[in-house]
Amino acid sequence: MTLVSPPEGLVVPPGEGRTLAAAAQRVTFKVTGEHARGASSFEVVVPPGFDVGAHAHARSEELFYVLEGELDVLAFEPRVRTPDNWREWESASGRRYVRATAGTVILVPPGCPHAFANPTSDPARMFFQASPPPDHEKYFEELLDILNSAGDSGVDQAAIAALRVRYDIEQITPLRHEG
Repeated sequence: MTLVSPPEGLVVPPGEGRTLAAAAQRVTFKVTGEHARGASSFEVVVPPGFDVGAHAHARSEELFYVLEGELDVLAFEPRVRTPDNWREWESASGRRYVRATAGTVILVPPGCPHAFANPTSDPARMFFQASPPPDHEKYFEELLDILNSAGDSGVDQAAIAALRVRYDIEQITPLRHEG
C-alpha cells in the first residue's frame, strides 16, 4: 500500500512573488499555472496615464479587485464599438464606464469587452485573476518587454496588436501609456 501525502496549499507573503516591470507598471505573479489549474493571480500596479485599451478574450474570464487608487473601468458590450475612445461607449441599457476606487470588483466573462485606465496622477494597485492559466503569465511577460522597449515615439502598436492576436485577445481600442 502506497501512502499519498495530503496536498499542501500555497502562501505568498506580502511583497513576494515574481515581479516584472515596465516604466512604472509592475506585475507580480502570485499564483501561476505552476501552482493552480483554475486561475492565475497577479498584483498589478497601474501607473498614471496608462490605458490598457478596450479588448475582449474569447476564452478567458477575468476578475479585478481595486486595492488602492482609482481606475476608470468598463465591462460591457457597447451599442457601437468605436475604435478610439472607450470612455465614450454606452451599453444598450445605458451603462457607461465608472470610476473604480478601492474595494471595487470587476468580473469579466469570456467575450465581454472591457478596459481600465488610470486617469489620476497617482499609481493604482489591483489584484487580478485570470482563468484559465497560464496564457496571461506569458502574455504579461511579452507585453512588458514591448513596453520596456518603447522609445520616444511611444508604444509599438503593431507589436501590441501582434501579441494580442497570438494570445486570442481582440483589441478594440489602442493601448496607451502617457506617463
